[in-house]
Amino acid sequence: MSAPKKIAVLGGGAWGTALAATMVRAGNATALWARDAEIVASLNQRRENPRYLPDIVLEAGIKATKSLDEAIDGADCVLAVVPAQAMRGLLASLADRLPSGVPLVLCAKGIERESGLLLSQIAAELLPHTPIAALSGPSFATDVARGLPTAVTVAAADAQLASSLALLLSAPAFRCYSSADLTGVEVGGALKNVLAIAAGAVSGAGLGASAQAAMVTRGFVELRRVGAAFGAEAETLMGLSGLGDLILTCGSAQSRNFSYGLALGRGESLEGRPLAEGASTAGIAARIAREKGVDAPIIEAVDRILRGKASIAEAVAALLSRPLKSEQEQRQGNGDHR
Repeated sequence: MSAPKKIAVLGGGAWGTALAATMVRAGNATALWARDAEIVASLNQRRENPRYLPDIVLEAGIKATKSLDEAIDGADCVLAVVPAQAMRGLLASLADRLPSGVPLVLCAKGIERESGLLLSQIAAELLPHTPIAALSGPSFATDVARGLPTAVTVAAADAQLASSLALLLSAPAFRCYSSADLTGVEVGGALKNVLAIAAGAVSGAGLGASAQAAMVTRGFVELRRVGAAFGAEAETLMGLSGLGDLILTCGSAQSRNFSYGLALGRGESLEGRPLAEGASTAGIAARIAREKGVDAPIIEAVDRILRGKASIAEAVAALLSRPLKSEQEQRQGNGDHR
């Protein structure tokens, strides 16, 4: 029997901790790097992360550390699980540490706010000799940490790499499908966060289930339009990392992005709320859509609301006043159909 592979999980938040527990269940030796000494001590001593996953006792076998070098030493695969807007900093710190050829799996969902780059593009820039993949799909950290059934997609431009990583990262209740459409998987994961904020805002404003269903449906059309402009495959966006993730996050307060939108719709203060990746992605997603000539009124509306340029009532009124078209015309949605 071959020796277990070592997986280094970089990030001690809810998702990083849940993935570390899953890697143990998959039979891998697992190291988890976190900046917070209290989280490291709690994981090592009590198998708990009370800050991010309260009341969940994790599998024995996670070796938490504050040392990045210790975490990646001898690793066969590295999972980068920090927020999208912090990913460049983490990858830069790996540039002179990660041995050539060790696969890096990006486990955040977003587009870099300043540059408009996908996370894989940042990784390719900073780690040119590292095989790059992304993990995405409908998955709440609490479900995964508890070992509840979950299916995700592992994507890499190299189909063989994607397949081997899907096999390595799969656990009894954590099923990984492989894809060679890295761009599609990343775009789907990033844009659904923006649309989840919109869904939450509709719910919080009390606009009704019919309005929410319409918003999610039309939002998915926008996701496919923008994805196509990036070069994503339509089939990818119909899968787990696109439609599947959208369905999950647009209907549950477990989603940080939906919860963020819910607070917006209710007129509550957003100060001190947990990170919502969609709030960071909305502005750059709207800008990219405009630059690529893609009609994306819902993404644009979320951006305007977050920047204080429109109220929810004003955004809804603007969406409802758009010219009436057939659904076929709406689906086309390039710059000629605004």
